[in-house]
Amino acid sequence: MSTLEAGSPAPLGAHLCAKGLQVAVVSEAASTIELCLVEGDGAETRRALGRTLDVFHGLLPLAPGEGEGLVYGLRVDGGPLLLDPYAREIVPHPTLPDRYLGRVASPLPVPEARPAPPATPASETVLYEVHVRGFSQQNPAVPEALRGTFAGLAHPSSLAHFASLGVTALSLLPVHFCLSEPHLRPLGLRNYWGYSTLGYFAADPRLSATPEDPAATRAEFRAMVDALHGAGIEVILDAVYNHTAEGGEGGPSLSLRGLDEDLYYRRVPSSKGLRYLDWTGCGNTLDTSHPRVVQLVLDSMRYWVGEMGVDGFRFDLAPVLGRGPVFPGVDDADGRFDPRAALLVAMGQDPVLARAKLIAEPWDVGPGGYQVGAFPGRFLEWNDRFRDGVRRYWLTRDVDRGEFARRLAGSSDRFHHGLRSPSASVNFVTAHDGFTLADLVAHARKHNLANGEDNRDGHDHNYSINCGVEGDTDDPAILARRERSSRALLATVLVAQGTPMLLAGDELGNGQGGNNNAYCQDNPIGWLDWAQGDRHGPLIAALLRLRREHPFLGVDAWLGPLPGGGEAVPVAWRRPDGEAMTREDWHDPGDGALIVRLGVGERALVFAFNPGPEPRTFVLPRGQWAVVLNTADASFEGAAQRPCPCPDPLPVPAESLTVATAFVPSTPESP
Repeated sequence: MSTLEAGSPAPLGAHLCAKGLQVAVVSEAASTIELCLVEGDGAETRRALGRTLDVFHGLLPLAPGEGEGLVYGLRVDGGPLLLDPYAREIVPHPTLPDRYLGRVASPLPVPEARPAPPATPASETVLYEVHVRGFSQQNPAVPEALRGTFAGLAHPSSLAHFASLGVTALSLLPVHFCLSEPHLRPLGLRNYWGYSTLGYFAADPRLSATPEDPAATRAEFRAMVDALHGAGIEVILDAVYNHTAEGGEGGPSLSLRGLDEDLYYRRVPSSKGLRYLDWTGCGNTLDTSHPRVVQLVLDSMRYWVGEMGVDGFRFDLAPVLGRGPVFPGVDDADGRFDPRAALLVAMGQDPVLARAKLIAEPWDVGPGGYQVGAFPGRFLEWNDRFRDGVRRYWLTRDVDRGEFARRLAGSSDRFHHGLRSPSASVNFVTAHDGFTLADLVAHARKHNLANGEDNRDGHDHNYSINCGVEGDTDDPAILARRERSSRALLATVLVAQGTPMLLAGDELGNGQGGNNNAYCQDNPIGWLDWAQGDRHGPLIAALLRLRREHPFLGVDAWLGPLPGGGEAVPVAWRRPDGEAMTREDWHDPGDGALIVRLGVGERALVFAFNPGPEPRTFVLPRGQWAVVLNTADASFEGAAQRPCPCPDPLPVPAESLTVATAFVPSTPESP
């Protein structure tokens, strides 16, 4: 092959151009970096890259078509082969175990016509968190060859399921190229969720119908995005830009660590030299205060939006992305979170990312790591205050009406500042991290022995109940209570102010045997069980339809009076006897029953919440009301029923929510 020419320090990565293969990689610490072309038998051809400041670069002259599929790695100062952090296709080394290489990627063919991104407003967004593999791995409606893959998620039966629910965006668990933690291998387990990224530009081949072909995997991913866009559904990627698979002290040197660990990772002096800061619980923490790490993250995001078509990102352990530099002994350089940090500001200003949805998991395990409500205004944020408050209201019954109402009304204590609206709060009661809905009402404690950590892993404070028996039972009374509680929880998510998020499989009654940390369960524990049918689907669909159609329910505005007068969303809070709430009522720990009226006139809505163990009667606001649904009705199928006035006072079953609309008598048709 030709001699390496000087090339250019930009763009970073390995890219085919008119003259050949352009390669550029960042390192401040390296003295030399070699481009190593690797043959199928492991033989290498090495060429030293030139240098401009902190970028090593070169151009390998190639004839047209000659560079496609070239496999390459990098060696720093003669050290081990390293993966290019910008590699868009990743393959295992042909002879060296646990070593990964880049493969030169060709541009994907551009279809004549691609569906336009749905561009759903935040105020209309309904998130559906889903694992690509777990969703269809056991779905008989998906062809066997496509189960557990990007193609399976885009199969017509999958699209029909999403449409039947009414969700608008899939929030995918990580799809970047990842590795499993070493301790899992002897246990016969692997990292199923994918929160252990090695390559931020490459798709995980485990999620592809053609895992041995990285180019086909890329094409399959983009085809999935196109199919979902064609169905009006957005695609959100869970991005783990806070740590990598290289681990902490003594971890493998696979890519960034070998290139320049002091540039890419947060390390501070200790008695034994520099040590890794672990603000992620995973051994290392990317130094997102460094300009080159900011560039790496932004370049990755631009690639997935610009070339692969995704609509946004959910950032794992997002405070890491907003932490400043650390200089021991300097008070204002302790790595504290700053919503004006360079990376967060750049995300908001980047033109390629201008329309991308940005969703934060607003906590990490570093100092001051709990930052719910502190992210810049464009971000949506997972709201664990909503999760815990709603669970405690319906299940453990140890939260007062004031806390429940605060969560129902959009969590203004966290988000009503800086021009933010209720949609900033991502409301959920279940997510991948924790119990599924079915397990939340069937297990009072976690059951994680299958993870091989003696049940030490996973959250211990779940605010869950078992309704009388831990785990499986055939007791009809217990099963009925579990169903009532599940439906009340789901309904609360869907009627609250904010952005609702559902966990895939909750509509099916999917459980994980009480495992609340199934990160390593790439087996039936972690896969959705479709055998029970669409148990809660009709309820979800009916509530989302009501949310779309009702002018007061889905409006992205704070309830109650506006500063300049008037009300964006008129609201009234009442006791079950119809009287206005007093200060004592809000904080009464013994009675959680509550009436909420949204709006006025013919489009008003009333919600009657009865979290107690006994049926109760509710005196509704003045006027005639028609019951739309009651979550205790296990036979509800979402069919439109002819509205008729409901009794007043209204009987509301135990542990249930009744929704009523203003009753407007129909006008008799002329003969």
